[in-house]
Amino acid sequence: MTPDPTAAAAPALYRALSDGGVGGKRVAVFLDGGDEQARAEAAGAPLSVFVQAADPTGLRLRVFTPTREKGSSDSAAIAALSALHTRAGLLDVVEVTQGDPEAGGEVQSAQLCGGEWVLRQGLASAQEVTADLSPTGLAGLAAWVGSTGRPNLVAELPSLATLDAFMPDDAAISGVNRATDTTGLVLYALGGPGRVDVSFRAFGPLKGFTEDAASSNMLACLIGVLGRRGQLPQDANLLRAAQRRPGHPARLTAQFAPLSGGVEVWVGGRATPAGAAP
Repeated sequence: MTPDPTAAAAPALYRALSDGGVGGKRVAVFLDGGDEQARAEAAGAPLSVFVQAADPTGLRLRVFTPTREKGSSDSAAIAALSALHTRAGLLDVVEVTQGDPEAGGEVQSAQLCGGEWVLRQGLASAQEVTADLSPTGLAGLAAWVGSTGRPNLVAELPSLATLDAFMPDDAAISGVNRATDTTGLVLYALGGPGRVDVSFRAFGPLKGFTEDAASSNMLACLIGVLGRRGQLPQDANLLRAAQRRPGHPARLTAQFAPLSGGVEVWVGGRATPAGAAP
């Protein structure tokens, strides 16, 4: 399928990785390209994804915020895959290319699993490290580094209540990340409401945000740590995760396969229509 330049300009608005239609990330899906930055600004959504081309084997996308081209976004890709699944007759396993085509773009494999699209994150590795988390108010916790190429510091909290009560401080988290050569901080507690295997929060002041609402890559890094610690589900290769940024809940699904060098991880979830973008 080649996007129709005569299609209506108004995008479809989706919520990607939301928790029952609440939270997650709002994404405006445009079925045609052209004048992307101005249209993204007018869409009123945090993310806008423009379908440059689509056929049954995959999509080529460009992703914009209201102010700049983002490059790539798993949430945007999941929204586009959900919008185009029937329209483009997508196969259950496809390739998604995101970014400026002149720069080659970033290519990810995606697969449809139980009505949810998941994207390959790669091999997640983990190792325990010595880290002083006391500047963040988390003194005495064991720390791990999980990575699929972008290392994140990971620590387990004793309860869901402790996780929810944590108050992030950008300067303190940035200092801990610099001291450990990591780019973000992931805090987690096992379990959660609604048959959740793990609950987590993701912080990244060095990446330009205090707390992310739905982070596929940071969950992949966490899964690498869970695998190293023997905390992955033992009777399945599927994990349900709740990301618990206050006021912006998200639900993510991960497929995993423990390997000798780490854990192979795919992460995604549902994207549901939320009406027309303003």
